[in-house]
Amino acid sequence: MTTIRPATADELETWDERTVDAPGGHAYQSKAWAEHRIAAGWEADHLVFGDDGYRALALRRPWPLVGGWSAYIPRGPISAGEDAERTAQRLAAIVDHLAATDVAVVASDAEIPTATGYRDRLAAMGFHQIEEIQPSRHRISLALAGRAEEAILAGASKSTRQRIRKAEESGIVVVRHDGRLPPAGEGEGFERPGEPTEVALDRFYDLLLETGERLQFSFGPREAFLAWWRAAHRAGHLVYLEARTSGAEPLAGLVLYRHGDRLSTVHSGDHAATRDDHPGALHLLRWRAIQLAIREGRAEMDLGGADVAGARRQPTEGEPMWGLYQHKRSFGGEWLELTGAHERVLDANRYHLGRLASKASRFVGRR
Repeated sequence: MTTIRPATADELETWDERTVDAPGGHAYQSKAWAEHRIAAGWEADHLVFGDDGYRALALRRPWPLVGGWSAYIPRGPISAGEDAERTAQRLAAIVDHLAATDVAVVASDAEIPTATGYRDRLAAMGFHQIEEIQPSRHRISLALAGRAEEAILAGASKSTRQRIRKAEESGIVVVRHDGRLPPAGEGEGFERPGEPTEVALDRFYDLLLETGERLQFSFGPREAFLAWWRAAHRAGHLVYLEARTSGAEPLAGLVLYRHGDRLSTVHSGDHAATRDDHPGALHLLRWRAIQLAIREGRAEMDLGGADVAGARRQPTEGEPMWGLYQHKRSFGGEWLELTGAHERVLDANRYHLGRLASKASRFVGRR
């Protein structure tokens, strides 16, 4: 029987190497994310498998009034290069461990492709699908392994290549805010920041709000986002790219996570008012992100999601996400269907009472 125990101090020192940098790793399994969620009232369990040292972060939040906990394994357990059957076994062991600590429900949203059969394994374990905890279920994936930069650019649509070239010719530059720069510096195609990263990220939040209004999605409080972005940047997990012209306000921004064998698009935004004068700003940003992923030897550029909230399918023409979907596909990316968020209820009575108590608590707090 697999034993699971808390991480030791030495294991915490190398935690991110096994949960973020490992194959299939994710920034939401990092020490920085755990600390960020602790600040928001969660408990963090850094779990280690006793037989082989595999690691997983689980977050717990207490149910008000009724006692016990709800638990969430953020974007985990990671695959760590193992097959879906082994990942499912990892999850089963974690659930058993959490059940012994008075947890009433466990949620998990590991980024495992549907084609692996992982969803069927979850169903056999008593999990059921829930609405996504993170913005997207699926992603648009651009394979990079074994491909030269020229071939990847040639695989983009003609209009996208033209917009990239026009943006470069018009003097748009891309500033790289990166907590893990190589000794050679920013690299060809990138500019050094002329201001603190904190200032640029604060400005990007406003840009994100503007973009959200156009695409009909919203964001949480400013300080919560900024606190996490700053922490992830310091840890080397977050890269912020900003497109701008000399002496002008930024045109567009792109937040990326560096984890596993991929570079992932997390947030993107641009000013609608500048699209006519600088139509290729966001195209150039995405191309620079792809170049960065290639230079770092990543196997994949994760172009992010564009699925329709609730339905969780590819958008169709006329829907708010259609333009973003087409934009990302124009780089040669392919739709990758992922298993998505699931939960397993361990104590039905406490689960239902806890949900009611949580709703009542939020209602009272708003009055």
